[in-house]
Amino acid sequence: MKPETLSFFDKVYEVAKLIPHGRVTSYGAIAKYLGAARSARMVGYAMNGSGGKDVPAHRVVNRKGLLTGKHHFDGTNLMQQLLESEGVKVVDNQIQDLKKVFWDPSEAL
Repeated sequence: MKPETLSFFDKVYEVAKLIPHGRVTSYGAIAKYLGAARSARMVGYAMNGSGGKDVPAHRVVNRKGLLTGKHHFDGTNLMQQLLESEGVKVVDNQIQDLKKVFWDPSEAL
């Protein structure tokens, strides 16, 4: 599909697929990159609907590094387990060393 024919959700998925292994980004950073800075919640809705689309939704957290989307994953700690398997340290549902593992699409792309 041409970029101009992609839906907002599809654009979110395309950005999320670029998040490197062992890194995280925020709903707001994706929204800002897409030119919709006030649409972080819509990015969250997109992540909620990303099941089966090969999107690494576990790498998208809130601006403080909290695993706010964890209840959308199967199992009680799957989001945390996926992040930890990539070397991201999580304590009490919050990314540790967020500045170190944060990936900003506007700086990377």
